[in-house]
Amino acid sequence: MINQIKEDVWQLCFEEFGSCVYLIKLPESLLIDTSSSENEEELKEDLKSLNIFPEDVDSIILTHSHWDHNGNLLLFPNAKIYSSHNIKELKKNLHDFQIIETPGHTHEDICILYEDVLFSGDTIFDKKHNYIGRTDFPESNPKKMQESLEKIKKLKYKILCPGHLV
Repeated sequence: MINQIKEDVWQLCFEEFGSCVYLIKLPESLLIDTSSSENEEELKEDLKSLNIFPEDVDSIILTHSHWDHNGNLLLFPNAKIYSSHNIKELKKNLHDFQIIETPGHTHEDICILYEDVLFSGDTIFDKKHNYIGRTDFPESNPKKMQESLEKIKKLKYKILCPGHLV
């Protein structure tokens, strides 16, 4: 399922379990997350319907490294991959994006603010109902999650684009 969020932003959601993938068409094509490998064919079909082929994707930002968010990285041979592990490079190379470190679900979570859109990965799913990412994994930290949620409350955004639809 493809939803156009803004003129240059699309949300791709899938029939099988996996994260939502977000496509941002600037002069270059950028993805936020790549979903699980179970969604490979549907992801390729959705991108094709938007006139994007895997080799056309220039950059991928991973909100964190769980399998349901990074399962299709190998589909994109020309993409530069960014994550919390190269956050300085990410901030330097992608100036239109504000990168916010939001540990809690994992120690490496990030959210991405692009104009008035917040891509929240698994940090927060629904602002109105306060649905948040799980904090019962070994790499989770409930205290850090609360600190991250406080950080998000201070951000000015109109559209929330979570890693999963609730």
